[in-house]
Amino acid sequence: MSDLQFAIDEGVATLTMNRPAARNALSTSMRDEFARIVPQLARDKAIRAVILTGEGGTFCAGGDLRGMAEARPTMNIETWRERMLDVQPWLRQLVLLDKPLIAAVDGFAFGAGFSLALMADFVLATPRARFCLSFMRVGLGPDFAAMYTLPRIVGVQRAKELMLTAREVPADEALRLGIAMELVPPEGLMERARALARSFVGASPVATALIKRDVGMSLATDLHGLLSLEADHQAMCFETPYQAEAVNRFLNKQPAMFQWPAADTSKKE
Repeated sequence: MSDLQFAIDEGVATLTMNRPAARNALSTSMRDEFARIVPQLARDKAIRAVILTGEGGTFCAGGDLRGMAEARPTMNIETWRERMLDVQPWLRQLVLLDKPLIAAVDGFAFGAGFSLALMADFVLATPRARFCLSFMRVGLGPDFAAMYTLPRIVGVQRAKELMLTAREVPADEALRLGIAMELVPPEGLMERARALARSFVGASPVATALIKRDVGMSLATDLHGLLSLEADHQAMCFETPYQAEAVNRFLNKQPAMFQWPAADTSKKE
């Protein structure tokens, strides 16, 4: 069975890290599966939202330290750097994904597992979730884009503190810091994640992509630039058939295509 399971259901893609015996640590094969699947997420227009989760009560314990130790005799500074550069294309695609990415976190999200969760637009966590940038514990610096994502979420000073201390962040603190958006009971985690994802199946893909892109650029762009982007992108949305249909539905008092939360289509009359 694959270390990374991939399924698509009615516009929602779900990626499940599947090494529960190893707390879903990132094996070489799992990295290879991410490299294969992430471009499909970006390319497939039928996929409207993505859920990332872990099997067996753990999100992801981070890098495979045993595998690293075994590979160490064959590695030098150049081969290690190449190893890190090899994952960057799909990491970049995941950070810049133009569809909502939802992380459903139960148990440990340590090291690169925490970094993966930080890439999500929405992090749902159970009360037993634990977040930790544990890299300092093994003499490494953070990777998997944490240097980019974490300061934008918690601020520079708090990001330094979490990186340099490598302390665990419990679920309630993660909620206060803005790392987690909601705390959800373990038994309801995936149901809530799917409900969140289904809402975006009915959303304008153009508006969704542009909002994600503009917010991502907001800390690196001045007011003039952002106002210009708003004007450009509003005009682009206005030209879409989706926007015309959405207005028509509103004027004719018909149900909206985008509903928050999503309409429950499982109930039969």
